[in-house]
Amino acid sequence: MWNWIKIEGLDMKTKNVLIMTILAILPLVTFAQKAEDYQNSYNYMRALEIVEADGDDNEAMEYLRKEIDEHPKNGYAYYVLGLICSKNNMPGEAMEHSLKAIELLKKDKEWITFAYRNQAEIQLMLQHEDEALECWKKALKADAKDVDTYNDRAEYYYQRDMYEESDADFKRICDLQPGNTLGYMGLGRNALEQEQYESAVMMFSYSISLDPSFAKAYAFRAETYMKQEKTNEAINDIIKALELGKDGKALFLAIKMKGAGKNTLHARLKVQQIKQPNEGYWPYCLGVMNEEDSLYMKAIAYYQDANKIMPDDVLYYRIATCYEKFGDFDEALKNIEEASEMDPKDGTYIRKKADLLYDMGRGKEAIATYDQYIKANPEDYFGYYRRGFLKDNLEDVEGAIEDYSMAIALESDNAYSYLGRGDMLLMKGDTVGAREDYRRVVVLDTVPDDNSCAQYAYMELGEKDRAKEFQRKILEASPIAGNFYDAACLYARMGERDSSLYFLRKSLEKGFTRFAHIRNDDDLDPLRDTQEFRNMMEEYENKYQERQRAKSSTTEDKQEYVSEVPFTREGSTCSVKCRINDLPLYFCFDTGASDVSLSMVEASFMMKNGYLTKEDVMGNAYYSDAQGNVSEGTVVNLRHVQFGDMEIENVRASVVRNQKAPLLLGQTVLSRAGKIEIDNEKRVIRVKYMK
Repeated sequence: MWNWIKIEGLDMKTKNVLIMTILAILPLVTFAQKAEDYQNSYNYMRALEIVEADGDDNEAMEYLRKEIDEHPKNGYAYYVLGLICSKNNMPGEAMEHSLKAIELLKKDKEWITFAYRNQAEIQLMLQHEDEALECWKKALKADAKDVDTYNDRAEYYYQRDMYEESDADFKRICDLQPGNTLGYMGLGRNALEQEQYESAVMMFSYSISLDPSFAKAYAFRAETYMKQEKTNEAINDIIKALELGKDGKALFLAIKMKGAGKNTLHARLKVQQIKQPNEGYWPYCLGVMNEEDSLYMKAIAYYQDANKIMPDDVLYYRIATCYEKFGDFDEALKNIEEASEMDPKDGTYIRKKADLLYDMGRGKEAIATYDQYIKANPEDYFGYYRRGFLKDNLEDVEGAIEDYSMAIALESDNAYSYLGRGDMLLMKGDTVGAREDYRRVVVLDTVPDDNSCAQYAYMELGEKDRAKEFQRKILEASPIAGNFYDAACLYARMGERDSSLYFLRKSLEKGFTRFAHIRNDDDLDPLRDTQEFRNMMEEYENKYQERQRAKSSTTEDKQEYVSEVPFTREGSTCSVKCRINDLPLYFCFDTGASDVSLSMVEASFMMKNGYLTKEDVMGNAYYSDAQGNVSEGTVVNLRHVQFGDMEIENVRASVVRNQKAPLLLGQTVLSRAGKIEIDNEKRVIRVKYMK
């Protein structure tokens, strides 16, 4: 499974990394003869093999317990057992084993430090912060030069906004290991959080000078540049971080890039795709960016390009999600089934399949699919909640109550489970039980957002004004299709048909296409006998069908064409012939340039001879003097660009003041041209495009 889909957080370590790091150095440590005997024992070694292979923790713990039975003074076995318990959120047992390890490893300076660090982690799990600080203090007393202890404590201070204390520990790391990026990255991150951007850039830059291949340093520096609104510098670092390490933070920053910077970044990613045509990561990144911008069909095309290079279940899942958002449930189902076939154990794919089946009006199949999910994941409350929701809307009241109750037993803080059960109890006539559940909803759901449901509970508790105000705040914070649909449901339940129909239409206008759910949702029962509801459903279902037919015919009618454009070498550059507004010109082919650029000489000639007009000048800058010369920095629109057999309309170009500047053919053309290959042997640029 690709890690590319995972957008990383800011933490510089996890408990798993801690475990693997410590276990990785075991063979390098020299011990007394007795320590070597303990570490070479069969059960201990088998446990380490399982942990290092990311195997079954229970099996590893069983071997360690056998080891302790045979060698009750093996402090190393207690230490590793404590780590595994800590990893599996078993703080009590982890504490016990860790204390025993400390008792038995007192004479081993390095390992006693490890043991105190593990003890500090356990104390933090138990929210005993003073005890954790004391453990770090003891670890440093055992080894005052232990960098990992300083880093753990610096992270603790960072997470609590105690930057002065955190800086002190990171500076100590820099003093102890001046060639290690760890301390400088920590100092840079602290500076970034305090909006000390120049200092942050300096620290991240120094980290890069120590290790030019460190992708994370480029990602953090890119974030700092974005805070400073230095867009070009940020884009350069994002590309570098993605190129070096497929860095999740860098991809997150790419998604969040705004304005013209996003267009430039998009072009730069396409350049990377051209440079590395066999690397599926670049079309994947382009797919993520387009999906974030709700350009679902474009995203699908990029994901499919990536899938051709390296098929992956995550790509099929992303394609399915885009088709779902676009409203094409048939294609979404096909792709989620492909994902599930590649990784049958991934519950995300099973749940998605069930939800798609429900949205396609295949409710019984959806419930059967959730049966499958629950069988594989019997302790996950969400499976029961979601199956209860389906039964709720398919009028299986008793089955819904049973599933909602199971969800509440497993997760007592999920407001939706109480709301669903309250509705079912009310339907049965149990008003006391229903009101108890509704009151629980409003206690749990206090912040109006996309995941809120308290408005329904307020309404059922008789507080209609409060319900409306809560719904208004949700729409104000996030005016998306699903929230308008929720408003339609709320007003329908209140008996206010006109308001409900208004919000339903707004949701459909914004792209809500779950027509099967609209028809099954008992919240909308008060609307079903109105002609306006029937007309509205017919109107938008017809629009949806027309869109699907248009998509299908567009796909069938398009064909791939190949155009070969000759080029000539002039030193290290390629020169190609183009026609700009019917004027033949030679341009330097430059995949690194963002725009098409013209020198002032060519632009002035085009203006004087009618190839450019006043209407082609973009922006408010003064564009020409009495002689027709174009001013520096002017941006113009090229109405028609012919490149080989391709013809592209309305291309942005910039005019540079330098009269000797070359004419550059940049990404405003290349990004719209299609797939580009350079054939140096035949001296042609080959463009593949759909027409």
